[in-house]
Amino acid sequence: MDAIFEFFKDFTAMLPTIKIMDIIDILVVAFIIYGIITMIQTTGAARIAKSIVIILALTVVTQLLNMYLMNYLLDKILEIGLIALVIMFQPELRRMLEKIGGKSLREVVSMKEEQREIDRVIAQTVSACETMSKERTGVLIVFERDTSLMEYQKSGTVIDAQVSSELLRNIFFTKAALHDGAVIIRNERIAAAGCVLPLTQNRNISSDLGTRHRAAIGMSEVSDAVVVIVSEETGTISVAVGGMLKRHLAPQTLEKLLLNELAPKTEEKTWNPLKLLRKKRREKDDEDAKT
Repeated sequence: MDAIFEFFKDFTAMLPTIKIMDIIDILVVAFIIYGIITMIQTTGAARIAKSIVIILALTVVTQLLNMYLMNYLLDKILEIGLIALVIMFQPELRRMLEKIGGKSLREVVSMKEEQREIDRVIAQTVSACETMSKERTGVLIVFERDTSLMEYQKSGTVIDAQVSSELLRNIFFTKAALHDGAVIIRNERIAAAGCVLPLTQNRNISSDLGTRHRAAIGMSEVSDAVVVIVSEETGTISVAVGGMLKRHLAPQTLEKLLLNELAPKTEEKTWNPLKLLRKKRREKDDEDAKT
């Protein structure tokens, strides 16, 4: 307990010495750490990250125990490993830098939301589902969110193409090679097609639901993905989210649901600290006026 009080005492004493550059330094480091965490969300990268943590821990232990030879070898492994990581994650690092470089300074500072591309993707998806619903074409489309679906993407064929109504209809065309599997959409692009999804183990779902619906529910149970289904038998459009299935959706309802789940509207499109302060000040003035 004394150590905690001592920590807060030292922290309080240090606060007046913090400068603007110190805050900027902390924010830059936090941004880099966030980018690294985002980059290692895939299963393979997570294993590499765990290995690095283990090596770092062993390096500290060997240094404390004066195991000079082992410590020397681990230091060399870390030095070489840093270069290897840059080579291994070159595509991810390039995409991250391109994303940052593609933004204007105003967008970076104001944290402006990028919803225009997802709006177009949703519109193209709804258009394709409406057409395929009339044609009684079976459809299974998975929108990846925070949970990585790389494990399931590997079971299909890599596409990496812009989302369009025509491409989705070609993929799910009855005689196409990939029509039986699922399409996974990641970062507003079709990542893969013909993917195999896990089937739900829930025995309480309706017996008239086929494999597509069971796979969609199963996918939504093991991840936070949004899954769109079009029944091959009835042409009914459904959406699975969080293990729940919403059936018999009209195209307009499907569009609203996808917008709410994938691109929720916010009051402030641009995060602006001055606007928030002015808003808080107005609210306080209104409260003072009432009293």
